[in-house]
Amino acid sequence: MVNVNLLGEYLRARRELVTPEQVGIPVLGTRRVRGLRREEVAMLAGISAEYYLRLEQGRDRNPSVQVLQSIAGVLQIDDTAYLLSLVADRPRPTRRRRVRREVLPASTVRLVDALPFPAFVEGRYLDVLVANTLATALSPRLVVGGNRLRDVFLDPAEQALFSDWERAAQTLLAGFRRSVGTDIDDPRFIELVGELSLASPLFRKLWARHDVGERLGANLTIDHPQVGPLRLDREKLAIAGVDGAMLVIYHPEPGTDSADRLALLASVSLTADRSGTGTARESSRPAE
Repeated sequence: MVNVNLLGEYLRARRELVTPEQVGIPVLGTRRVRGLRREEVAMLAGISAEYYLRLEQGRDRNPSVQVLQSIAGVLQIDDTAYLLSLVADRPRPTRRRRVRREVLPASTVRLVDALPFPAFVEGRYLDVLVANTLATALSPRLVVGGNRLRDVFLDPAEQALFSDWERAAQTLLAGFRRSVGTDIDDPRFIELVGELSLASPLFRKLWARHDVGERLGANLTIDHPQVGPLRLDREKLAIAGVDGAMLVIYHPEPGTDSADRLALLASVSLTADRSGTGTARESSRPAE
């Protein structure tokens, strides 16, 4: 049986990120603790210090919704739905789970190939399950079998595409944590987090923060080495029937320099791919 204290770890990580000044507590002298003290959180949340201590230590795992919402307000946690999910009472497997495959509908693969913009599908673990030719032209790492977390945290060429790659990495990781949720005994999750924790100091730092975010679209600038800066809107759309899979599309505002540059990139990639290998390919990447 996996014995973890998800709620306590999350509360402790978020407590260390809130300063006394942010919650109106005057600072007198030198403080040796990062963020708030446990008793300060308890006082502001209207509960006893002993009860809050039990929550962090995992000795009490069934607080009320009202208590959690009070604590969330003190710790400035906006995503209370994730916080509440950490106390869900569900059994955990006693043996290693089987590996299953993330398989996309054939219609989704055809759609990605037919789109006139860079497009790919990322799975629950941010593996690239399918990508069209223009997506690969935008980033050579956008190929079937790649992983967006590995790419952004470990590949300098991928990092160079972003004006603020550390911010991009933080957003990506927060979405990954939301996608996986409390399913931390998943073999794929264990493999990926373990690998990145060993290879990337930034990953270790951000993972310890327990940030959680939605996998949303954004407006961003890609510093492309061939055609120059591309200001693009990125859409992320859930794919029905495939748990955690998202269709990701990059598109420019019509009539802009970015639209012209993207058209140039499409022309260059088409010329370089006359062999016909540019159609989108589906992956059946092992998942959980």
